[in-house]
Amino acid sequence: MDSQRSAPVGRPRSFDVDEALEKAMRVFWQNGYEGASLPDLTEAMGISRTSMYAVFGNKEELFRKALARYADGPASYGVAAVAEPTARGVAMEFLHGAVLSATLPGYPAGCLSLRASLIGGEDGQVIRALLATWRDETRAMLTDRFRRAVDEGDLPAETDPALLARYLMMIGNGVAVQAAGGAGRADLGVIVDAVLESWPPRLNVADVKDR
Repeated sequence: MDSQRSAPVGRPRSFDVDEALEKAMRVFWQNGYEGASLPDLTEAMGISRTSMYAVFGNKEELFRKALARYADGPASYGVAAVAEPTARGVAMEFLHGAVLSATLPGYPAGCLSLRASLIGGEDGQVIRALLATWRDETRAMLTDRFRRAVDEGDLPAETDPALLARYLMMIGNGVAVQAAGGAGRADLGVIVDAVLESWPPRLNVADVKDR
């Protein structure tokens, strides 16, 4: 009977929402936030501007959804890393994950977060703050994990967990920059392995002025 139908009222969507968001993520990844125009986004997603606003919201809201997809997909190595049983395992998973993420076949080279952070003017302030918060959350996650490693005796007692987390993220960011500049997965892997040979690094806390 008609009264028992569960179909939504109105015209059904004629596109795959998940696929459209994936394509939007790639556009932001390739062009950054400022460089990704609405025509670029809607053309890649295969939808009209009206459909984009109706389903995803404005450009800022679409970017938030694309960043969440990126965090849960290509950039999920951070969450996987802190689940490792040792601090060295955390570092290995994080850095090699950064290499894999920055050199995924069929995706833009480098890191979506770094590309999207290059925004000028007041219009980009919200996006810069969003990305800074996302990076801060990753750093806090690593800091907590390294603090636990110190408590468990897996890292030397004099280790500064927050500084070690910053160190790891700086290396990961360097991987992304090098990948965006054309460095290949194999070469980046060699560099990461060299970094890990001196794990844990000897970081002089007294020389750090801005923490």
